[in-house]
Amino acid sequence: MDLSPAAILPADPDALLFGRIWRPDQEGPSLVRVDGDRLADISTHFPTARDLCEASSPAQGLRDAKGEDVGALRDILANTPSDRRDSSRPWLLSPIDLQAVKAAGVTFVTSMLERVIEEKARGNPDAVAHIRAQVQALVGDDLRHLRPGSDAAAQLKQMLIEAGAWSQYLEVGIGPDAEIFTKAQPMATVGTGSAIGVHPASVWNNPEPEVVLVIASDGRIVGATLGNDVNLRDVEGRSALLLGKAKDNNGAAAVGPFVRLFDGGFDLNAVEAITVTLRVDGRDGFVMEGRSAMAEISRPPAELAAQAVNAHHPYPDGLILYLGTLFAPTQDRGDPGRGFTHAEGDEVRIGCDELGMLVNRVTATDRVEPWTFGTAALMRNLAKRGLL
Repeated sequence: MDLSPAAILPADPDALLFGRIWRPDQEGPSLVRVDGDRLADISTHFPTARDLCEASSPAQGLRDAKGEDVGALRDILANTPSDRRDSSRPWLLSPIDLQAVKAAGVTFVTSMLERVIEEKARGNPDAVAHIRAQVQALVGDDLRHLRPGSDAAAQLKQMLIEAGAWSQYLEVGIGPDAEIFTKAQPMATVGTGSAIGVHPASVWNNPEPEVVLVIASDGRIVGATLGNDVNLRDVEGRSALLLGKAKDNNGAAAVGPFVRLFDGGFDLNAVEAITVTLRVDGRDGFVMEGRSAMAEISRPPAELAAQAVNAHHPYPDGLILYLGTLFAPTQDRGDPGRGFTHAEGDEVRIGCDELGMLVNRVTATDRVEPWTFGTAALMRNLAKRGLL
């Protein structure tokens, strides 16, 4: 994997970035600021990412924090993959910690139709091509101008019900209520350079390249990063009640490389203009490329954030919110009509100029580094270091 700073960092050299590293000398994680080609530990000011994001002005807090230089970004990136790591030296982690990890589903028309197809196929990839043609004949493939929850959407819903073609995925895709689900537990996300997990029982799965909002407990959107909402399409297709099994697996929530905080040069308007690119390179020579343009999202990011955190759904430590993806792979990797699925060793690159590049390699969920350092371990470590 190319984990050089040139490949990983945003194009804007003035981007205000924070992340987290593991410090072996402290036996725990530290919050860091990207200072050019160096990383500065700012944990004496902000022990956790949560603390920084809850500040009245996270951008100003990050700028003003006096940090301890902990090494060259190049060296820390190079030491991140577990198969070549020197455990006596620092390595990069996911940039978030105590925040809830939430995701919005079915927020783009293309992916909405693919979810309907999954449901109709009952997780059987052999049935996909025929069902895709049927669904598109009924619904069409251009609902981009249909406002979810509008009168026009309600009329389409009634027409599809009468045609016997209504789906729970259409309900959240064009109905008034967005799908907001728990993607992973706090502290369970993985960062750039780490392995991502696909359950070995799955035969139909894919990456989901997404923009991820970082949201404070009072609903303020304070920054953004990239995410891979790894998905088991066959599992979710069997039943939507298996969403937890399809989504919340070891190493299946990737976030990074860093969080870019909102400031004078980057804001929510800039997020809404992002186009996320995806490239998958397999050891078998297979290559797949895709894109997800935020301009084509069905619900504005601010609306999704407001549905995720409010008086009915409080998150005292804040949350991150995957915004969903336009990308829904249909490119065949093997037999015609079976579409794409991951293979061991796939390298997945998700990127954009504004946020940098999230790079991971695919392996089975039981071969990903086990998640053992949770919230209790973090609290004990910070207390031992005198940071609480």
